Amino acid sequence: MVRGALVALLGLVGTLVPVGTAAAAPARTCADPNAPLTVEEQRLTLPQPTEILARSGFDRFAKVFTPALCALPNAWVAEVLIGAQGRVLWEAAVARAQGEAPAGDLPVTDDRPLYWARLQLTKALRQWEPRFTLSDERRAELLDRLETASRGQDSIRYRPGTRRILVSGFDPFQLDADPRRSNPSGVAALALDGTVVDTDAGPARIETAMFPVLWDPFAEGMVERTFLPWLDRVDAFTTISQGRVGRFDVERYNGRWRGGFPDNDNLGRTGVIPIPDGVPTVTPAPEFVPTTLPYDEIVAADTGRFPVFDNTSVTEIPAGETEPVVRPDGPTPGSVARAGGGGNYLSNEIAYRATLLRDALGLDLPGGHLHTPVLQFAPDNTTELTDPVFERNQRDIVDQVRAVVVIAGG
Repeated sequence: MVRGALVALLGLVGTLVPVGTAAAAPARTCADPNAPLTVEEQRLTLPQPTEILARSGFDRFAKVFTPALCALPNAWVAEVLIGAQGRVLWEAAVARAQGEAPAGDLPVTDDRPLYWARLQLTKALRQWEPRFTLSDERRAELLDRLETASRGQDSIRYRPGTRRILVSGFDPFQLDADPRRSNPSGVAALALDGTVVDTDAGPARIETAMFPVLWDPFAEGMVERTFLPWLDRVDAFTTISQGRVGRFDVERYNGRWRGGFPDNDNLGRTGVIPIPDGVPTVTPAPEFVPTTLPYDEIVAADTGRFPVFDNTSVTEIPAGETEPVVRPDGPTPGSVARAGGGGNYLSNEIAYRATLLRDALGLDLPGGHLHTPVLQFAPDNTTELTDPVFERNQRDIVDQVRAVVVIAGG
């Protein structure tokens, strides 16, 4: 049984892991077109994702992966091969972003091909009708395996002799308003993954991971699962997301509140941030957790063309009161959080989770959240996927993120 599975695995590796153009795939189909899809996956029918995938060449992954699912003999082989395909998708996106692989005619600094290609693969896996019995629970595990691998969450590796910096980015979001959107934090994550930078304390290797703009995976522990194995081994960490127009913000305080804004599946969640069982935490849970990034140094440095602010504002319900108020200078004793400096969406939440984990582990290291400027197109561009203003903004934001991370890691 094991030997047969291994033979099948070796025979399918070349099929499921395309390097250049798509290989010939089996003609047989094994998909249920009526299987329910997520809201994110349903957006694949829009013209913009189709164009992004075609112009970047990232449509090749689904062309191979989808029919190759039909040949998988059992769930064990499926898990290994699906993980391998996720890893190759991540590595291809990183290589593209760093100019080491063909980019098509979209900008090299572009996170959108990875985002839409991943959704093509999760759609195929959700619609897959295997030749063996596959429970809903087992399918969910395979989907999680694909997500984890294709986001770089399980491929964080450091080499001896350098300092270690951990960085995270996010998927594009608010796509119902404009399906062309890119997230500069995801752009930066792809551009910086595996790179070595010179800090004042010596060379440092940056490892990155990407996170979805979805409430439920956070509640299930995706952030802690990714950060926990590494947080006590790194010299600095920075969670990054897209923030305000025309500026960077180092968020001084992260709040313990979910504000309910719809995520990429158009689901909202409101309430205190739930911490999963089985991970180190602080009890009682703090309403606000502070950054330990060197914000004074970051703000004072010449890191790029966008201004950088030390954002100390929060929204709280003061002790003994019932209505929320904005506090420009940070929280007051005994108050209840309603928003950190970065708001009460998933950017605030990843920062709260990561810095809470830092404190639960008793670590003394720089860590916190950086908000980038909003990534904008040229004012007269309402339909095209790219333009010179968009591409310059992508490049400049990545360069400035790198400069901030160098200060944090030094």
